[in-house]
Amino acid sequence: MSKMELQSPDLSYLNLQDSLCVKYQLSAAELVKEALQNNEGVLASSGALAVDTGKFTGRSPKDRFIVCDAETASSVWWGDINIKFDTEDFNKLQTKMTSYLRDKVMYVRDANACANPDFSISIRVITETAYQNLFANNLFLRPEQENLGQTPEWTIIAAPGFFANPIVDGTRQENFSIINFTKKMILIGGTGYTGEIKKGIFSVLNFLLPTYKDTLPMHCAANLGVDGDTAIFFGLSGTGKTTLSADSQRALIGDDEHGWGDDSVFNFEGGCYAKCIDLTLEKEPQIYKAIKFGSLLENINFYPGTQNVDFTNVEKTENTRVAYPLEYIENSVIPSIASNPKNIFFLTADAFGVLPPISKLTPEQAMFHFMSGYTAKVAGTEAGITEPQLTFSACFGKAFMPLHPSKYANLLGKKIKENNVNVWLVNTGWTGGPYGIGKRMKLDYTRAMITAALNGGLEHRNYKQHHVFKLMMPLHCPNVPNDILDPSKTWSNPEEYFLKAYELNEAFIQNFKQFEAEKMPNVGEEALKMC
Repeated sequence: MSKMELQSPDLSYLNLQDSLCVKYQLSAAELVKEALQNNEGVLASSGALAVDTGKFTGRSPKDRFIVCDAETASSVWWGDINIKFDTEDFNKLQTKMTSYLRDKVMYVRDANACANPDFSISIRVITETAYQNLFANNLFLRPEQENLGQTPEWTIIAAPGFFANPIVDGTRQENFSIINFTKKMILIGGTGYTGEIKKGIFSVLNFLLPTYKDTLPMHCAANLGVDGDTAIFFGLSGTGKTTLSADSQRALIGDDEHGWGDDSVFNFEGGCYAKCIDLTLEKEPQIYKAIKFGSLLENINFYPGTQNVDFTNVEKTENTRVAYPLEYIENSVIPSIASNPKNIFFLTADAFGVLPPISKLTPEQAMFHFMSGYTAKVAGTEAGITEPQLTFSACFGKAFMPLHPSKYANLLGKKIKENNVNVWLVNTGWTGGPYGIGKRMKLDYTRAMITAALNGGLEHRNYKQHHVFKLMMPLHCPNVPNDILDPSKTWSNPEEYFLKAYELNEAFIQNFKQFEAEKMPNVGEEALKMC
């Protein structure tokens, strides 16, 4: 079937079959043309489509809900992250959204998630705007044409122009993102921020894979060495997953979301969603070169009087982004599947400035730090964040984890031990003092430390145990000054350093108490003793 012969998909299951206009499976070029005609954005000099996402330039975690029903009532980890939503309210809201869209042009795209076909799920993305559909084209896996048009397993409806009535609809405010595991549907309204689309499906897979496939979903980047060694990079947004996994000497598997099965690591996505703040060709050449026609730039600013992007300009947000297909990275792995990892890196942006720039973890320490998920939320990643804030996000992705963190920790602990994986804690945050006094760790140093860990440059006995955190710090690393490796030596006042280190350690202790009552047999008792 040729491109011109593509038929509009059956939307009767959504009561959208008689909609005004359905534009189905448009190419990237067609979507760019539509977006320009709709005044959704403009072209940058690189050829990328540049759009503003409106009021929301980041996710709104307090407005993300899960329908509580027979499928989820006893399995979801309910609380301030996974917020309950009523089934009847969901159904009413769906009816309102479809009624709203019926009189508008809709962009419909069929896609997949999970590069490993054993875990693949089909997705239909219905968007109010062309740029949202371009995002879906870039971020999800693009199926072969012969597989199009079939009723999908999951449906996403995203309408930034539709606003909920909190009093009537059961939402907190006008914007919302709601997952219904029984209906296999995600409703997103009142926000044009595209990250809600990708993180909705990520949350779905974080529920399905451990529950039904005994597979670990991971908020991580992954790449592959020339010898076939896989490396995984855990971390929240802003800690360096995308930047550090985009290595010219290694092939990129993916930058954000992966699964770890019995014998493989595989990407959930078909593209990357990279932060653009202070982006330069010299510092991050792969990402910089991926910004071209077909890519989607969000919330950037131009140099006055030009269409040239000023990546240092954060007037709109520090969370400037670019979405592009994985193929735009020259040395990407397609299909994005690789062997079990040899090295795992936990990336943390330590705003206290006290954690070592790199340290090697025992399996028990790995479990402790995975459960802790410590970092500083960086400006712009979420609404209302204007400077780094200390946070503990279990499994380095608590906001996207519907199950209790112990479920994921048990799987990770089991896999680390079975595969004898090296685990490293890497501080991509501050050194020489806390945020506001110290400086952010130089990217060149972080790259050098990770390279050394990957190629055996840290396989020596010249280590020292940190007095407070009990972490093993290498005292020598190729291409890194020795005085950088021991964080206490980077502070002008050692006493102030240790006071701040004990302050952070106490925060670890208090945070971990929430997990002490949980049974985590594969993690081991020692993990619970770390605090």
